[in-house]
Amino acid sequence: MIAFVDESAVRAALAEVPDPEIPVVSVVDLGMVESVEVAPDAIRVELLPTFVGCPALDVIREAVEQRLAGFGRAVGVSFGYRVPWTSDRITAVGRERLRAAGFAPPDDPAAMRCPYCGSGEVALDNLFGPTQCRSLHYCRACRQPFESFKPV
Repeated sequence: MIAFVDESAVRAALAEVPDPEIPVVSVVDLGMVESVEVAPDAIRVELLPTFVGCPALDVIREAVEQRLAGFGRAVGVSFGYRVPWTSDRITAVGRERLRAAGFAPPDDPAAMRCPYCGSGEVALDNLFGPTQCRSLHYCRACRQPFESFKPV
C-alpha cells in the first residue's frame, strides 16, 4: 500500500488512462475529469461523459478503477451530469494529439482545418461518424478523409 496519496498523484495516474476509442488521448486530455477526492481509505473520481449514452462509459470506468487500484484504496468512479462536458474542456495537449493522429479537434465548422495538410478546403462528408461525438470530413486540397470531434 502507498502511504501518501494526494490529488496530484491521482490526476497524474488518470493522465495515463487512454480513451478507449481514441487511445492517443487520455481522459485528462479530453477534459473528462471533473473532480478527484482522496480520503484515507478511498479515492473518488467524478468523470463527465463526452456524450450522454456514450457506449464506452463502462470501459472508461473499468480502466480508471484498474489504474487507481495500485494506490491501495477503495476506488469509486461516477459519471456526473451536473456540469455538462463541452469540447472546450479538451486540453491544448489533447488537441495536438488528436491532430497528430488525424482527427480535427472540435472547432467552428467555418474554421475547420484538415489535420493532415492544414487546408481550410474541407467538406462535411457525414455528420454522423463512427461514434456520436465525431463527424466525417473530406479535404479537397490533399484528398484525405478525416474525422473531427463535434463541437459541443
